[in-house]
Amino acid sequence: MSIFSSKNVKLLSGPLNLQNPVTVQILGICSALAVTVKLKNAIVMGLSVIVVTAISNLVISMLRNYIPSRIRIIVQLVIVATMVILVDQVLKAFVYDVSKQLSVYVGLIITNCIIMGRLEAFAMGNKPWPSFLDGLGNGAGYAMILIIIAFFRELFGSGTLMGFQIMPKAFYETGYVNNGMMIMPAMALILVGCIIWFQRSYNKELIEKE
Repeated sequence: MSIFSSKNVKLLSGPLNLQNPVTVQILGICSALAVTVKLKNAIVMGLSVIVVTAISNLVISMLRNYIPSRIRIIVQLVIVATMVILVDQVLKAFVYDVSKQLSVYVGLIITNCIIMGRLEAFAMGNKPWPSFLDGLGNGAGYAMILIIIAFFRELFGSGTLMGFQIMPKAFYETGYVNNGMMIMPAMALILVGCIIWFQRSYNKELIEKE
């Protein structure tokens, strides 16, 4: 079987739309509220989750036949925790300012239900390569939503993107004011709701049957 067969490609593309972990499975909402005030923070957090999810899925899949059922959750937590510690150390070494802003939220990746859900639901029952792709796809789906939310929150809440001024000074001279509500956690939840509404409006497969 080709490593990029249609089934494997679907593992990557599915979480970006019809199987998105945030907007369809409603997982990882807490971090979407906490780390999306700035676009740079959201990108770093998203990349961190992609790495942790993909590698953890791969490792668990490789060990799945050797892990006693009674301690599988403990083994999963140990592997995820190890990956999170490594990612945290890399962030502190190369993007220390962002690492400080993300604070405890990087460590809380350990408890991210997206990661634990994919380990239990997919990696424990599938081969390493599909498991890696599944982790990569779900991490990317999560990161995509964070980036979209952070884009609008930073742009309209601070007038910047990636720390650079985007809103022209002429706007402010004519009376434009940054929307302070955009940097409040409640606005992230509202934006998630808007994305869910938009996604379900254009995907009939997601419309719940009464």
